[in-house]
Amino acid sequence: MTIRFPDPDPAILARRDAILAGLAPLVAPEALVVSEDERRAFETDGLTAYRQMPLAVVLPSTTAEVAAVMAYCHANNVRVVPRGAGTSLAGGAIAQADAIILGVGKMTKVLDLDFANRTARVQSGITNLAISGAVSHEGFFYAPDPSSQLACTIAGNIAMNSGGAHCLKYGVTTNNLLGVTLVLNDGTVVEIGGEHLDSGGYDLLGLVCGSEGQLGIVTEATVRILRAAEGARPVLVGFSKVEDAGDCVAAIIAAGIIPVAIEYMDREAILITEDFAQAGYPRDAEAMLIIEVEGSDAECDAMLARIETIAKDFRPTSVRVSRSEAESAAIWKGRKSAFGATGRISDYICMDGTIPTGQLGPVLERIGAICAGKGLRVANVFHAGDGNLHPLILFDINTPGELQKAEAAGDEILKLCVEVGGCLTGEHGVGIEKRDLMRFQYDQVDLEQQMRVKAVFDPDWMLNPAKVFPLDGRLAA
Repeated sequence: MTIRFPDPDPAILARRDAILAGLAPLVAPEALVVSEDERRAFETDGLTAYRQMPLAVVLPSTTAEVAAVMAYCHANNVRVVPRGAGTSLAGGAIAQADAIILGVGKMTKVLDLDFANRTARVQSGITNLAISGAVSHEGFFYAPDPSSQLACTIAGNIAMNSGGAHCLKYGVTTNNLLGVTLVLNDGTVVEIGGEHLDSGGYDLLGLVCGSEGQLGIVTEATVRILRAAEGARPVLVGFSKVEDAGDCVAAIIAAGIIPVAIEYMDREAILITEDFAQAGYPRDAEAMLIIEVEGSDAECDAMLARIETIAKDFRPTSVRVSRSEAESAAIWKGRKSAFGATGRISDYICMDGTIPTGQLGPVLERIGAICAGKGLRVANVFHAGDGNLHPLILFDINTPGELQKAEAAGDEILKLCVEVGGCLTGEHGVGIEKRDLMRFQYDQVDLEQQMRVKAVFDPDWMLNPAKVFPLDGRLAA
């Protein structure tokens, strides 16, 4: 993986002062970020190994302001990079030197709550957790729960079709999204979907969800809210072999059991996380599963008993069923803090490939061999129930050549995912990280079909440039 940024347009750079002057009347004074020191906060996202200072940053508060900014940029040939909270791990929100960042971080309002029809309409800068917080008093919640749900925005979730630990039962963003307000490249505002489960005509909502900011700027969203279950309980199961844990996951799914979540952590991840969170994880295990079920006490007991019976066939070293809400919270605190805990001790690249669950055992073994062959450590922590892998490849950015080794290992892992019948990304998106690997999964005809769709919405290729598609593979505008 070699990340390249296209050369900026010198004509745009030369007109920077004029562009700033044109943007200034469109938003509040504090919503236009122009100084170098202030722009530096927006030069990277969750893929922190790469940085690029934007031309400017605009932070609108309403759909009308977004539309005005987009219309101005369209008229003046200025590229636009959409940004939510900047938690993208694939470089999806990293700017270009001749582009502005349009952030929706100020757009955090809950616009409407309809408990009878189980919908919430929100501005796209609101976080996942804030939606659940706004509806919890009526016993509802918003299901998608990425590990960054405290910070990540609905806008970014829609852009990457994000999931989370509980997507095994409740689905990813596209399964919980009913409608969006979308501002197109020229400032036109369109409504797609609505407060109903499906719309007539082409599934444009499905097209927008996962489009990585390539088709327009989502400013508002209508999402499904669900009744919270009567209760939920996780069980921790430790294993002496990585392969046994992977095979256990496949057996649970094959048995027709659909837990709320099945999360996997290997020994490296267990030790790193336990040192930080003190969640009571089994330090002697080579791998661990967090399996959560929900329902009444009787339902939880019955499902956990079935899961324990299945797990016994794979020689577990420990089985620990949560007996209290505090114990459950501690278990999930450990899993949700795994990425942050790893960042305390090492630089890392977080991969995001997806594989058939039946391939978990052999793929995990090969991931270990790939990283060991390059002299690198790997901590595996991921959504095992749907085969969405998140290997954390550890390296030292201050050691020459280590970043390149980590990138090479990441490329091999993602290619492995495709080889066994999976794909390059489950929820983090392509961004710049996997851009040049797209040719490994798609042939030229496939890529051109996808690029033609983008060109319908963005014929001049001004939205989120240099993302998703290989730089040498773009159709002529």
